[in-house]
Amino acid sequence: MENPFKLVKSRYLCDHDMVTFDRIPRLFGIKYPLVQAGMIWCSGWELASAVSNSGGLGVIGSGSMYPDVLRAHIRKCKGATNNPFAVNVPLLYPNIEEHMAVIMEEEVPIVFTSAGNPAVWTNKLKQKGVKVVHVVSSTKFALKAEQAGVDAIVAEGFEAGGHNGREETTTLVLVPMVCDAVQIPVIAAGGISDGRSMLAAMCLGADGVQVGSRFVCSKESSAHIGFKEQVVAAGEGATQLTLKELTPVRLLRNSFYKQIEEAYARCATPEELRTLLGRARAKAGMFEGDLEQGELEIGQVAGRIGNVLSAREIVQEIVKDFNRMKNNLTGMADLSFIQ
Repeated sequence: MENPFKLVKSRYLCDHDMVTFDRIPRLFGIKYPLVQAGMIWCSGWELASAVSNSGGLGVIGSGSMYPDVLRAHIRKCKGATNNPFAVNVPLLYPNIEEHMAVIMEEEVPIVFTSAGNPAVWTNKLKQKGVKVVHVVSSTKFALKAEQAGVDAIVAEGFEAGGHNGREETTTLVLVPMVCDAVQIPVIAAGGISDGRSMLAAMCLGADGVQVGSRFVCSKESSAHIGFKEQVVAAGEGATQLTLKELTPVRLLRNSFYKQIEEAYARCATPEELRTLLGRARAKAGMFEGDLEQGELEIGQVAGRIGNVLSAREIVQEIVKDFNRMKNNLTGMADLSFIQ
């Protein structure tokens, strides 16, 4: 099959120049500029290896793993794919030193960092030959990440599931702003689930995309089947960004979310909200299937997800849809005005 990304315009060339859109494939050694997000309780070795085997970049989500569990997932991933894969590491994770030691000892080729200062670990990782990508929610932090020496940036709009930036900047606005501000490759994230949204993001200037919520509803995802079914059943407006006083997070509306609403109605303090949140709610909801009292982290795009497919089928659908939409745009007439 012809690689559909050959005919996408680069944001670095003049309008008449058509080039291979290969900055992300060349950087990571993959076929498609498509990254599977490293999500807690969802992105283990089975999902990461399946995406990598399908031409994208699979990412293990280490934020829900102890160091020994992470090591086991890395080794199993190596055994399941000969293609590059990555590990996502939240920099505020309490076992960060042990996680980074495991990653470097196991010679993971690519690391995605988030939720913290990339300057602390970027040079140490790059000295070991690791490519480093940092997730940002604003142009300000994109520039700081570039100055820290990262190889690429994920610009994540607040449509995304899980923890978000406080700026509440949408993907449609954030991506071109970041692309205009930095020289390193930019990966768009937030609200992207198919080829149409992938093409849209790349038309905004992104060099590739990161897809999270769609891969939650993959057969290889380690999320509880009940959580997957809730996502498939979700409609428009089923999620809400909340708990901004702590760390902003996008959740499905369930009984726990109603408790949050009630707490806000009585003007709960941040400490009261922290007590309500407690510990391990995300694990209870997403991994163990407590759909009422668990924390169900998912993006706005849940309203567009209608089934559970294999990771390979998801990648193939995205690429096919991208190609179809790109061909439609190729035949579109220029804008003109009636004289």
